[in-house]
Amino acid sequence: MTIDVKSMGYIRVASTDLDQWRTFAEKVLGLAAARGPDPEHLYYRIDQVSARLVVVRADVDQLAATGWELADHRALQDAREHLQKAGVAFDEGTAAELADRRVQELVRFSDPWDNVFELFHGISYESRPLVTPYGARFVTGEQGMGHIVLPVTDDVEALRFYTEVLGFRLRDSMSMPGEFVGKEPGSKVWLRFLGVNPRHHSLAFLPMANPSRCVHVMLEVEKLDDVGRALERVRRHKAPLSATLGRHMNDEMVSFYVRSPGGFDVEFGCEGLTVDDARWVARESTAVSYWGHNFGAGG
Repeated sequence: MTIDVKSMGYIRVASTDLDQWRTFAEKVLGLAAARGPDPEHLYYRIDQVSARLVVVRADVDQLAATGWELADHRALQDAREHLQKAGVAFDEGTAAELADRRVQELVRFSDPWDNVFELFHGISYESRPLVTPYGARFVTGEQGMGHIVLPVTDDVEALRFYTEVLGFRLRDSMSMPGEFVGKEPGSKVWLRFLGVNPRHHSLAFLPMANPSRCVHVMLEVEKLDDVGRALERVRRHKAPLSATLGRHMNDEMVSFYVRSPGGFDVEFGCEGLTVDDARWVARESTAVSYWGHNFGAGG
Protein backbone atom coordinates (compact mmCIF):
# COMPACT_ATOMS: atom_id res chain seq x y z
CA MET A 1 0.00 0.00 0.00
CA THR A 2 1.18 3.51 -0.81
CA ILE A 3 -0.41 6.92 -0.49
CA ASP A 4 -2.86 7.56 -3.34
CA VAL A 5 -2.08 11.19 -4.20
CA LYS A 6 -4.38 12.50 -6.95
CA SER A 7 -2.78 15.85 -7.75
CA MET A 8 -0.99 18.94 -6.48
CA GLY A 9 -3.81 20.90 -4.90
CA TYR A 10 -2.32 24.19 -3.71
CA ILE A 11 0.77 25.99 -2.54
CA ARG A 12 1.19 28.32 0.43
CA VAL A 13 3.89 30.98 0.27
CA ALA A 14 5.43 32.97 3.12
CA SER A 15 6.13 36.60 2.23
CA THR A 16 7.66 39.71 3.76
CA ASP A 17 5.97 41.92 1.16
CA LEU A 18 2.39 41.10 0.18
CA ASP A 19 2.21 44.08 -2.17
CA GLN A 20 4.99 42.59 -4.30
CA TRP A 21 3.10 39.31 -4.49
CA ARG A 22 -0.15 41.09 -5.32
CA THR A 23 1.45 42.77 -8.33
CA PHE A 24 3.28 39.62 -9.41
CA ALA A 25 0.28 37.27 -9.10
CA GLU A 26 -2.29 39.59 -10.65
CA LYS A 27 -0.39 41.77 -13.11
CA VAL A 28 2.34 39.37 -14.25
CA LEU A 29 0.89 35.86 -13.91
CA GLY A 30 -2.72 36.91 -14.45
CA LEU A 31 -4.23 34.99 -11.53
CA ALA A 32 -7.69 35.87 -10.26
CA ALA A 33 -7.80 37.46 -6.80
CA ALA A 34 -10.24 35.66 -4.50
CA ARG A 35 -11.76 36.05 -1.06
CA GLY A 36 -10.62 34.01 1.89
CA PRO A 37 -11.19 33.55 5.62
CA ASP A 38 -8.19 35.65 6.72
CA PRO A 39 -8.16 39.28 5.50
CA GLU A 40 -4.39 39.35 6.07
CA HIS A 41 -3.74 36.66 3.44
CA LEU A 42 -3.80 36.82 -0.35
CA TYR A 43 -5.89 34.15 -2.10
CA TYR A 44 -5.76 33.34 -5.82
CA ARG A 45 -7.85 31.17 -8.12
CA ILE A 46 -6.96 29.60 -11.46
CA ASP A 47 -10.04 27.36 -11.72
CA GLN A 48 -13.13 26.34 -9.68
CA VAL A 49 -11.11 25.61 -6.53
CA SER A 50 -11.53 28.36 -3.94
CA ALA A 51 -7.78 29.06 -3.78
CA ARG A 52 -4.79 27.41 -5.42
CA LEU A 53 -2.24 29.97 -4.20
CA VAL A 54 -2.29 31.52 -0.73
CA VAL A 55 0.31 34.09 0.33
CA VAL A 56 0.74 34.73 4.06
CA ARG A 57 2.66 37.48 5.83
CA ALA A 58 5.89 36.25 7.42
CA ASP A 59 9.44 37.29 8.26
CA VAL A 60 10.89 35.16 5.43
CA ASP A 61 10.29 34.78 1.70
CA GLN A 62 9.91 31.13 0.80
CA LEU A 63 7.56 28.28 -0.01
CA ALA A 64 5.66 27.42 3.17
CA ALA A 65 3.87 24.22 2.10
CA THR A 66 2.57 22.22 -0.84
CA GLY A 67 -0.89 20.67 -0.58
CA TRP A 68 -1.56 17.29 -2.20
CA GLU A 69 -5.12 16.18 -2.82
CA LEU A 70 -6.47 12.76 -1.87
CA ALA A 71 -9.88 11.42 -2.84
CA ASP A 72 -11.69 11.25 0.49
CA HIS A 73 -11.54 10.46 4.23
CA ARG A 74 -10.75 6.79 3.63
CA ALA A 75 -7.77 7.67 1.43
CA LEU A 76 -6.46 10.10 4.03
CA GLN A 77 -6.89 7.55 6.81
CA ASP A 78 -4.93 5.04 4.72
CA ALA A 79 -2.26 7.73 4.29
CA ARG A 80 -2.08 8.24 8.06
CA GLU A 81 -1.53 4.52 8.59
CA HIS A 82 1.06 4.37 5.82
CA LEU A 83 3.02 7.32 7.25
CA GLN A 84 2.97 5.75 10.71
CA LYS A 85 4.34 2.45 9.36
CA ALA A 86 7.04 4.36 7.46
CA GLY A 87 8.09 6.19 10.61
CA VAL A 88 7.05 9.62 9.32
CA ALA A 89 5.74 11.92 12.05
CA PHE A 90 2.78 14.09 11.10
CA ASP A 91 0.42 16.64 12.64
CA GLU A 92 -3.30 16.99 12.19
CA GLY A 93 -4.59 20.25 10.78
CA THR A 94 -6.18 22.53 13.36
CA ALA A 95 -9.68 23.91 12.94
CA ALA A 96 -8.21 27.29 11.93
CA GLU A 97 -5.91 25.67 9.36
CA LEU A 98 -8.76 23.67 7.84
CA ALA A 99 -10.86 26.82 7.61
CA ASP A 100 -8.11 28.84 5.92
CA ARG A 101 -7.39 26.09 3.38
CA ARG A 102 -11.11 25.32 3.05
CA VAL A 103 -10.54 21.58 3.30
CA GLN A 104 -12.29 18.95 5.41
CA GLU A 105 -9.19 17.21 6.76
CA LEU A 106 -5.43 17.50 6.43
CA VAL A 107 -2.23 16.08 7.85
CA ARG A 108 1.13 17.85 7.67
CA PHE A 109 4.64 16.43 7.65
CA SER A 110 8.10 17.26 6.39
CA ASP A 111 10.23 15.15 4.08
CA PRO A 112 13.85 14.44 5.14
CA TRP A 113 14.91 17.83 3.67
CA ASP A 114 12.34 19.94 5.55
CA ASN A 115 10.01 20.39 2.59
CA VAL A 116 6.50 20.69 4.05
CA PHE A 117 3.76 18.48 2.62
CA GLU A 118 0.05 18.71 3.44
CA LEU A 119 -2.20 15.81 2.47
CA PHE A 120 -5.85 16.84 2.34
CA HIS A 121 -9.29 16.03 1.01
CA GLY A 122 -12.56 17.85 0.56
CA ILE A 123 -11.37 21.22 -0.72
CA SER A 124 -14.13 23.67 -1.60
CA TYR A 125 -14.95 24.94 -5.07
CA GLU A 126 -16.89 27.99 -6.20
CA SER A 127 -20.13 28.58 -8.06
CA ARG A 128 -18.87 31.86 -9.51
CA PRO A 129 -17.33 31.41 -12.97
CA LEU A 130 -13.63 32.20 -13.07
CA VAL A 131 -12.58 35.12 -15.24
CA THR A 132 -8.85 35.73 -15.02
CA PRO A 133 -7.55 39.31 -15.48
CA TYR A 134 -6.24 38.64 -19.01
CA GLY A 135 -8.64 35.93 -20.07
CA ALA A 136 -6.22 32.98 -19.84
CA ARG A 137 -7.59 29.54 -19.01
CA PHE A 138 -5.39 27.31 -16.88
CA VAL A 139 -4.96 23.55 -17.35
CA THR A 140 -6.04 21.88 -14.09
CA GLY A 141 -8.82 19.30 -13.60
CA GLU A 142 -7.45 15.85 -12.86
CA GLN A 143 -3.94 17.21 -13.53
CA GLY A 144 -4.16 19.48 -10.51
CA MET A 145 -2.64 22.92 -10.04
CA GLY A 146 0.59 22.21 -11.93
CA HIS A 147 3.95 20.88 -10.82
CA ILE A 148 6.61 21.77 -8.29
CA VAL A 149 10.37 21.16 -8.13
CA LEU A 150 11.78 20.84 -4.62
CA PRO A 151 15.37 20.96 -3.31
CA VAL A 152 16.91 17.89 -1.68
CA THR A 153 20.44 16.92 -0.69
CA ASP A 154 20.32 13.18 -1.40
CA ASP A 155 18.91 12.19 -4.78
CA VAL A 156 18.99 8.45 -4.01
CA GLU A 157 17.05 8.77 -0.76
CA ALA A 158 14.69 11.31 -2.35
CA LEU A 159 13.70 8.85 -5.07
CA ARG A 160 13.07 6.16 -2.46
CA PHE A 161 11.09 8.45 -0.17
CA TYR A 162 8.88 10.00 -2.83
CA THR A 163 8.12 6.71 -4.59
CA GLU A 164 8.01 4.17 -1.75
CA VAL A 165 6.63 6.36 1.03
CA LEU A 166 4.52 8.91 -0.87
CA GLY A 167 3.53 6.80 -3.89
CA PHE A 168 4.77 9.01 -6.74
CA ARG A 169 5.71 7.25 -9.97
CA LEU A 170 8.95 7.81 -11.88
CA ARG A 171 8.33 9.39 -15.26
CA ASP A 172 11.72 10.69 -16.42
CA SER A 173 15.29 11.27 -15.26
CA MET A 174 18.15 13.57 -16.15
CA SER A 175 21.72 13.40 -14.88
CA MET A 176 24.10 16.25 -14.14
CA PRO A 177 27.76 16.38 -13.06
CA GLY A 178 28.17 15.99 -9.33
CA GLU A 179 30.56 18.93 -9.08
CA PHE A 180 27.63 21.23 -9.95
CA VAL A 181 26.23 20.52 -6.48
CA GLY A 182 29.50 20.27 -4.57
CA LYS A 183 30.16 16.56 -4.99
CA GLU A 184 33.42 15.01 -6.18
CA PRO A 185 34.45 15.54 -9.84
CA GLY A 186 33.38 12.70 -12.11
CA SER A 187 30.35 11.80 -9.99
CA LYS A 188 26.76 12.01 -11.16
CA VAL A 189 23.58 13.26 -9.51
CA TRP A 190 20.03 12.79 -10.72
CA LEU A 191 17.07 15.03 -11.35
CA ARG A 192 13.96 12.87 -11.16
CA PHE A 193 10.51 13.70 -12.46
CA LEU A 194 7.56 11.99 -10.76
CA GLY A 195 3.86 11.82 -11.57
CA VAL A 196 0.53 10.85 -10.00
CA ASN A 197 -1.94 11.61 -12.81
CA PRO A 198 -1.85 12.27 -16.58
CA ARG A 199 0.37 15.34 -16.14
CA HIS A 200 3.90 14.24 -17.10
CA HIS A 201 5.19 15.22 -13.67
CA SER A 202 3.64 16.81 -10.62
CA LEU A 203 6.79 16.65 -8.46
CA ALA A 204 10.47 16.77 -9.32
CA PHE A 205 13.56 17.26 -7.21
CA LEU A 206 16.95 18.87 -7.65
CA PRO A 207 19.82 17.70 -5.39
CA MET A 208 20.89 21.19 -4.38
CA ALA A 209 20.03 23.27 -1.32
CA ASN A 210 17.79 26.29 -1.94
CA PRO A 211 16.97 28.92 0.70
CA SER A 212 13.50 29.55 -0.78
CA ARG A 213 12.64 25.84 -0.25
CA CYS A 214 11.51 25.62 -3.86
CA VAL A 215 13.22 25.51 -7.26
CA HIS A 216 10.13 26.38 -9.25
CA VAL A 217 6.37 26.04 -9.53
CA MET A 218 4.77 25.46 -12.94
CA LEU A 219 1.43 26.86 -14.10
CA GLU A 220 0.02 25.73 -17.46
CA VAL A 221 -2.37 27.64 -19.70
CA GLU A 222 -4.33 26.37 -22.67
CA LYS A 223 -2.90 28.56 -25.44
CA LEU A 224 0.52 29.62 -26.64
CA ASP A 225 -0.82 33.15 -27.09
CA ASP A 226 -1.43 33.33 -23.33
CA VAL A 227 2.20 32.38 -22.72
CA GLY A 228 3.33 35.11 -25.09
CA ARG A 229 1.08 37.70 -23.47
CA ALA A 230 2.40 36.74 -20.03
CA LEU A 231 5.95 37.11 -21.30
CA GLU A 232 5.09 40.62 -22.46
CA ARG A 233 3.72 41.41 -18.99
CA VAL A 234 6.98 40.17 -17.45
CA ARG A 235 8.84 42.79 -19.47
CA ARG A 236 6.25 45.50 -18.90
CA HIS A 237 6.39 45.10 -15.11
CA LYS A 238 10.16 44.49 -15.10
CA ALA A 239 9.85 41.14 -13.36
CA PRO A 240 13.15 39.21 -13.39
CA LEU A 241 13.15 36.76 -16.31
CA SER A 242 15.02 33.61 -15.26
CA ALA A 243 14.85 31.71 -18.55
CA THR A 244 13.81 32.60 -22.07
CA LEU A 245 11.03 30.89 -23.97
CA GLY A 246 11.79 27.28 -24.87
CA ARG A 247 10.41 23.76 -25.21
CA HIS A 248 11.40 21.18 -22.62
CA MET A 249 12.56 17.77 -23.73
CA ASN A 250 10.81 15.57 -21.16
CA ASP A 251 7.31 17.05 -20.81
CA GLU A 252 7.38 19.03 -24.10
CA MET A 253 6.19 22.19 -22.31
CA VAL A 254 6.65 25.49 -24.16
CA SER A 255 7.41 27.92 -21.36
CA PHE A 256 9.49 30.65 -19.80
CA TYR A 257 10.62 31.16 -16.20
CA VAL A 258 10.21 34.28 -14.08
CA ARG A 259 11.54 34.91 -10.57
CA SER A 260 8.81 35.32 -7.96
CA PRO A 261 8.96 37.56 -4.89
CA GLY A 262 9.37 34.32 -2.92
CA GLY A 263 12.83 33.78 -4.37
CA PHE A 264 11.82 30.76 -6.46
CA ASP A 265 10.89 30.67 -10.14
CA VAL A 266 7.48 30.29 -11.70
CA GLU A 267 7.42 28.38 -14.97
CA PHE A 268 4.56 29.59 -17.18
CA GLY A 269 3.79 27.35 -20.13
CA CYS A 270 1.46 25.41 -22.41
CA GLU A 271 1.26 22.19 -24.45
CA GLY A 272 2.48 19.95 -21.62
CA LEU A 273 2.64 16.22 -22.32
CA THR A 274 0.09 13.91 -20.73
CA VAL A 275 0.86 10.23 -20.16
CA ASP A 276 -0.82 6.89 -19.56
CA ASP A 277 0.89 4.96 -16.77
CA ALA A 278 -0.14 1.63 -18.28
CA ARG A 279 1.97 2.39 -21.35
CA TRP A 280 4.55 4.87 -20.09
CA VAL A 281 8.24 3.93 -20.02
CA ALA A 282 10.59 6.02 -17.86
CA ARG A 283 13.72 7.10 -19.71
CA GLU A 284 16.68 9.45 -19.34
CA SER A 285 16.50 12.73 -21.24
CA THR A 286 19.83 14.07 -22.44
CA ALA A 287 19.04 17.80 -22.39
CA VAL A 288 16.82 20.21 -20.52
CA SER A 289 15.15 21.49 -23.67
CA TYR A 290 14.87 20.95 -27.42
CA TRP A 291 15.37 24.69 -27.89
CA GLY A 292 15.38 27.90 -25.87
CA HIS A 293 15.26 28.09 -22.06
CA ASN A 294 18.45 30.11 -21.82
CA PHE A 295 18.81 30.38 -18.04
CA GLY A 296 21.67 32.85 -18.36
CA ALA A 297 20.13 35.41 -20.67
CA GLY A 298 17.54 36.99 -18.39
CA GLY A 299 15.32 39.65 -19.87
